[in-house]
Amino acid sequence: MALQTNTPVGKPATARLRPRLHKAQLALASLSMLLLGACSTAPPLVGSSQASIPVLRGWFEGEEVFYITTDVSHADVAQAKGANFAPRLADALPVGPPVPGRRSSVDKVYAVTNFKQESIFASAPYPMGSASRDTAYSPLWQMVKVTWAAGKHPQTLRSEEAVLAAVDSGAVTLEATRVVLNCPIVHRGPKGALPGVSLIQPAR
Repeated sequence: MALQTNTPVGKPATARLRPRLHKAQLALASLSMLLLGACSTAPPLVGSSQASIPVLRGWFEGEEVFYITTDVSHADVAQAKGANFAPRLADALPVGPPVPGRRSSVDKVYAVTNFKQESIFASAPYPMGSASRDTAYSPLWQMVKVTWAAGKHPQTLRSEEAVLAAVDSGAVTLEATRVVLNCPIVHRGPKGALPGVSLIQPAR
């Protein structure tokens, strides 16, 4: 059965549809602008107001990196780190056992449990900022506990390779947890920082 459209004589059907199409196009344009605005950079604050947030030092491939911790999926860890408790972060972890080659939005951060040292990150952005080409980097991290075995002499581990080498030698053991942290790396020392980020040493 063919569809028919009743159209006044001398006025094509497309002419009657134009106002509706125009309204639809305007609605889509408005929605696109709204979505773009939601992800865009906020306008600068009026005056000279600034926010101050402490940074923590970590290690990546033998070099110092500096990061902030804003959100943690585990309540106790969030309290210890002075971060927001955000249980939904745990949903970023893949379901089931690890599968080689499976993509994930989290990377690994290694936390040593029985020796005082900074965390070790498995990836970092480079160069810093929007020009970064390190596709492995993610600000979401699955915490992996690193524990030195009894009788071993702990030393500072400064890279994921060093951690894995210590595992192979039997010096440490690893325990993957379900704790996910939001810890963006914001400064890489001589390799640069996010725009506007600078390190200020505390007064002694």
